[in-house]
Amino acid sequence: MFNIQEELKKLPDKPGVYLMKDSNGEIIYVGKAVVLKNRVRQYFQSSANHTPKVKAMVSRIKEFEYIVTDTELEALILECNLIKKYRPKFNILLKDDKSYPYIKVTMNEEFPRILMTRKVEKDGAKYFGPYTSAFAVKNTIDLIKKLFPIKTCNRVFTKDGKKQRPCLNYHIHQCLGPCQGNINKEEYRALMNDICSFLGGKQEEIIKRLERDMLKAAENMEFEKAAALRDKIASLKHISQKQKVVSNVLSDQDVIAFSKDPTDSCIQVFFIRGGKLIGREHFIFEGIGDVSDKELMTSFVKQFYTSAAYVPSEIVLQEDIDEADIIERWLSSRRETKVHIKVPRRGEKLKLVEMVSQNALIALNQFKENIKNQDKLAKEGMAKLKEILELEEMPNRIEAYDISNTGSTEIVASMVVFEGGHPEKKEYRRFKIKSVESQNDYASMQEVIFRRFNHAKKEKEDKNSEAKFSKLPQLILVDGGLGHVNSVLSVLEEMNISIPVAGMVKDDRHRTRGLVTGNKEIDLSKDLDLLRFVTAIQDEAHRFALEYNRKLVQKRYKGSELDKIEGIGPKRKKALLKHFGSIKNIQKASVNDLEAVEGISPGLANKIFEYFNGGSRI
Repeated sequence: MFNIQEELKKLPDKPGVYLMKDSNGEIIYVGKAVVLKNRVRQYFQSSANHTPKVKAMVSRIKEFEYIVTDTELEALILECNLIKKYRPKFNILLKDDKSYPYIKVTMNEEFPRILMTRKVEKDGAKYFGPYTSAFAVKNTIDLIKKLFPIKTCNRVFTKDGKKQRPCLNYHIHQCLGPCQGNINKEEYRALMNDICSFLGGKQEEIIKRLERDMLKAAENMEFEKAAALRDKIASLKHISQKQKVVSNVLSDQDVIAFSKDPTDSCIQVFFIRGGKLIGREHFIFEGIGDVSDKELMTSFVKQFYTSAAYVPSEIVLQEDIDEADIIERWLSSRRETKVHIKVPRRGEKLKLVEMVSQNALIALNQFKENIKNQDKLAKEGMAKLKEILELEEMPNRIEAYDISNTGSTEIVASMVVFEGGHPEKKEYRRFKIKSVESQNDYASMQEVIFRRFNHAKKEKEDKNSEAKFSKLPQLILVDGGLGHVNSVLSVLEEMNISIPVAGMVKDDRHRTRGLVTGNKEIDLSKDLDLLRFVTAIQDEAHRFALEYNRKLVQKRYKGSELDKIEGIGPKRKKALLKHFGSIKNIQKASVNDLEAVEGISPGLANKIFEYFNGGSRI
C-alpha cells in the first residue's frame, strides 16, 4: 500500500521529474522540479491557492514516483519526452504532433538533388522550411525543376567520367545532362546555389542576373534563349510578389502568440525565414481557458520544440515563460548554435506579435463557429434518427460496430461511441475475435455484442470495478445489412436486453446509402444532412477497426522467429503466415506441408522444419 505522507518524507533535495498516478496506476501528470522535495510537497499542502484543475488532479492522485537528474536541463528534457510518451490527461497537450515538410537540397553530393523530407539532419545538406503543406512543397519543387534544368534521378556518377544512357528529361531539355558530361561539377553547383538563393527568398539577385543574361542573348540574336529567360524571370517575379515580407530581421524566426476566452485557447505560430513568412500553423486547446498565460506558453514551447525538426535562431513570444534561460540552453543544444527567446515590449517585433495574436483570435473564432455548426448538425441528426427509426427516446449515446479481417487471420472488431452526436474517443473499444477461425461476419458480430454486454453485466455486479462498459446505448448501429442486424438482435434477446438495432448499408460503390431495420430499409439519399451524419459514424467505425487490424498484421509480420531462418525474407515470411495463420501452426507443419507454400523450395522447407523441430524430415 502506497502511503503518500510517508513517501513525501523520502523525497530528495535534487532536481528531477515526478509522475502522478491514479488508482489504476495510469500517469495523469508529469512535472519538472528544481528541488523535488519542495515541488511535490506543495501539491499535498493547503489547497487554498490551488486552481480548480490542480484540485481535481490532487483528488485523483493515489501514488507518485520520481526520477532524479543531475541538472535542471536534464530534468527539462526528460519531462518533455515523458509528456510526449504518456500524454497525461492533466498536462496541457498538443493534439497535433505534426512533423512538417522541408525542402532538402543535397549540397553534400557532387551533383545535388532537391527532395522533400520531414527530418532535418546534420549531413551537409541545406534545408528550407518548415512548410505547413506537403502539397505546397511538391508544387515548389515542381516549379524549381521547370525553372532550373537540374537532375532528378538518383544516379551516382563514376569518377572515370564514363557516360551513361540519358533519361527522357535530358531529351526534352529539362536536365542539363551531367551524366553526359555536358556540365562540370562547378557549373552545376553554381546552379544549385541559385536554387538555394531562390528558396531563401533572394529572388531579386537572381532576377537581376537573368535580366543581364537575357539582354546579352538578345544582343547576340539568340532570341529563343532570350525568350526562355524572359519567361523564367516572369515566373520568379510572380513568386517574389506572393511571398510576404513581415520582418526586417533576416535571421530565421518563429513568432508565437495566442488568444484566449473563458473556455478555450488558440496558439498561432508564424514561420519566418529570411524576413519572409513561409508558413503558419495554429493549435486549439479546449477546456483550458482558466490556465495562466505563462503556463500555457511554457507548456506549448516545450512540447512544440520537442518534436520540431528545426529550431530557428530566434523565438519571439507574446508572453514570458518559466525558466526561459534553461529552455534557451536546451534549444541551443538542439540547434547546436545559440537560440534567443525574446518577449518584445515595443518596436517592430511587438507589432509582429500583435499580428500573430490577431490571427490566433480569428482561428479561435472560426473554431467556435465550427463547433456551433457541428452541434446543430449533431442534434438534428439524433432527432431525425429518433423519428425515422421510431425510437422511444433520443439516441444520445450511439454505439457503432464493424468487423475487419485479413482473409481468415487477424479478425477484429471496433466499437465506436457517439455521445450527443459527437465521437467520444475515450469510450471506444476494440476486440480481437476469439471464437471464429474463418471469415464469418455474423458470428464475429455476435461474439463482440455478447462480450460487450457481458462486461457491462459483470461491472454492474462488481461495484468495485472500474466501469468501462457500464454505459448502455440508446441505439446500436452495425456496418452491414439485415443479416448483421438479426445476428445482433438474437444475442440481445438471449441476454434479455432491449436496445434498437439498425444496419448501415452501402451501395455498389461502397458508399453509405441507407439504414435497415428488422422490417424495412430507409433510403437516406433525400436527406443529405442525415446521410452525412450516418456516414460519419460508419466511416469512424470502419477506420477504427481497420487501424487495429493493420496494427496486428504488422506486429505478426515483424520480428517473428522466421526472421532467424536463413533464406526467409519478407515475401516468404508473409506467404508462410498467410498460409498457416500463425507461427504455432508453422511449427506443427510437416516438410510436405511447408513445400506446398508458394516460394518455399524443398531445401528451404527442410531448413524450416529443422529449425523448429531440431532434426531433419526423417
